[in-house]
Amino acid sequence: MFEPSELIMQTQHVVRQFPAAGGRTLTACNDISLNIYRGKTLGIVGESGCGKSTFVRMLTHMDTPTSGSVLFHGTDTQALRGEALRQHRRHIQMVFQDPLASFNPKMKIIDILTEPLFNFGMLSKDKKEEKARELLRMVELPEELLHRYPHSMSGGQRQRVSIARALALEPEILVCDEATSALDVSIQKTILALLVRLQKEKQISMVFICHDIALIRSFAHQIAVMYLGDVVEVLPGEHVAQAAHPYTQALLGALFSVRMERRREIAALRGEAPSPLALPQGCPFQTRCPHCTARCQAEKPQMRQIGSGHFAACHLLHAQKEATV
Repeated sequence: MFEPSELIMQTQHVVRQFPAAGGRTLTACNDISLNIYRGKTLGIVGESGCGKSTFVRMLTHMDTPTSGSVLFHGTDTQALRGEALRQHRRHIQMVFQDPLASFNPKMKIIDILTEPLFNFGMLSKDKKEEKARELLRMVELPEELLHRYPHSMSGGQRQRVSIARALALEPEILVCDEATSALDVSIQKTILALLVRLQKEKQISMVFICHDIALIRSFAHQIAVMYLGDVVEVLPGEHVAQAAHPYTQALLGALFSVRMERRREIAALRGEAPSPLALPQGCPFQTRCPHCTARCQAEKPQMRQIGSGHFAACHLLHAQKEATV
């Protein structure tokens, strides 16, 4: 599906655990191996608490894996220190869910946009206003916003400024952590259209995490579905309708659309996810899966290919695949 030569970043068996009370361990991410390709979008979808944000924090080096590797152009980023690590951060920038919380409220937009460039010695003071105006035009904002403060702007405008600031350093990878979830639906559409345009123009890679599989499938080239710290399915974004894992099918069955047939019922996902402090021995989805068997309870399924660019961790799917071979 993707050319190996276009591989920019990959995670290999990444695990992130946190110590908890009573000598217990909370596993936020469990054995995650994913690839990020040049000019492509990797969408990560799942319920709250499934480990999405923890995973992207390790991509951006804001957190460190308990075990496993994060490779950027083949180099293990966990081995970087000092100036090498500081320079590495230029190449992976992040857009947060709440831009207002990520801005200094005492700084004007012109200073917010140009601060990263000054930090890396990439801008002179006499070019400051010119560069800030260029960045505003890039995200389709009027130049008169330069001397405003963040609180005097709308949520959509602030998120555009956040995108402009992240792209000021010309990164190779842009990580968006729920970047549209706090915006109105109409504004979400324009922000996504902006991101898609900028991706094509700059050939940047994106990692986009959200709860909404309907939203993510509209623009992601590849989608990874997470449940309770595990990636349970990876498939091409354009083939989401062919999702096979019971959890991904449950997410699709819970979608609401004004265009849906009146007779169709929205299928609720029954039950609650187990605590990450007490993960089940076998499949993480076993307590909510209608197809659960004794094998599912005893043995954790491994990620295996079930189609072109399509991978899943499910004993039922593996058995069906073997039966057709």
